[in-house]
Amino acid sequence: MSINTPPSGQNDFESSVNLQSFLLFLLAVLVGLLVAVIVLPIWMPNMAFSLSGNAPKAYWYLSRATAFASLSLLWLSMALGLGITNKMARLWPGAPATFAIHEYVSLLGLAFAVFHAVVILGDHYIKFTPLQLLMPFSTVDYRPLWVGIGQIGFYIWAIVALSFYIRPAIGQKTWRFLHYASFIMYLMGIFHGLFSGTDSGANWAQKYYWFSAGSLIFLLVVRIVGAVIDKLFPARKPAPVQRTIQDEKKVINNKGQVTP
Repeated sequence: MSINTPPSGQNDFESSVNLQSFLLFLLAVLVGLLVAVIVLPIWMPNMAFSLSGNAPKAYWYLSRATAFASLSLLWLSMALGLGITNKMARLWPGAPATFAIHEYVSLLGLAFAVFHAVVILGDHYIKFTPLQLLMPFSTVDYRPLWVGIGQIGFYIWAIVALSFYIRPAIGQKTWRFLHYASFIMYLMGIFHGLFSGTDSGANWAQKYYWFSAGSLIFLLVVRIVGAVIDKLFPARKPAPVQRTIQDEKKVINNKGQVTP
């Protein structure tokens, strides 16, 4: 979800989704994507051929596509989080709206990450097992290190997302600490894509990685510079209004009128 600690006032923002809705949301998206895999071949015979046979290709393509969709949603969620903390979100659409969008986008990205892993079970070339999907570094036949790093990144993502719904129980400081782990989570996702994805060598993929990572670094630098400036040059609080003797002499008469 967010990769930053909230600015002053953001602590008042409550999660837009409760824990039950969060779990139902993930389940609904996963079921919807799986149903699409089953229903679409009925409408598209050529796709049915890609999903069946001794060497089905569609599962591998779906896994690759949802990987980029998931990473893109993670990038957007983190950009929104940084936009809140560096106060850029105040310009548009406002901090509360940005916080809600940030949360929903992260949940959607997490659902795509689940589908990215589950759909690969249909591929006959790599032949992942459910246990290998759950256990990091166990995919011995396909780049176990980088796949395992991606798996750990997913678990961190799930923990960060869950922390929104248990924040009152764990406290603000713990919640804040967990959200710093989003930096590590995103780096793991980038390395997972670069070194285990088959599209990493493509020119468009390289540009995608550079843009997504570079834009987040820019927003992070803006956040750090803004924090340093605020610390070195704190905003002066307006001086309290001093009431004069003349102000004290002003009273309200019985008719509700002010008389000096």
